[in-house]
Amino acid sequence: MRLEFEWGGRKARENVLRHGIDFVDATGVFFDPCSLEAFDDRGEYGEDRFRVIGMVQGRVLFVVYTERRGRIRLISARMANRKERMLYENARRG
Repeated sequence: MRLEFEWGGRKARENVLRHGIDFVDATGVFFDPCSLEAFDDRGEYGEDRFRVIGMVQGRVLFVVYTERRGRIRLISARMANRKERMLYENARRG
């Protein structure tokens, strides 16, 4: 199955400025076999959102996305915080 990605141009530029992570690079979390994925229940967004923690080029990233028209639409991407990195590392170890 081929994954298709999309994002808003302004949102992508803001993400690079705020978090230093390019959405093109962030798509790599979806190809990490050890990634952790969960429903994002931190707020009411008017749409289902998901969060995924995965490794890309040696960095553990935290990505928020939704699905629209069969595509993965990136909302934000940042370096995982300490707690998120620990969750990821513990899951990798099994």
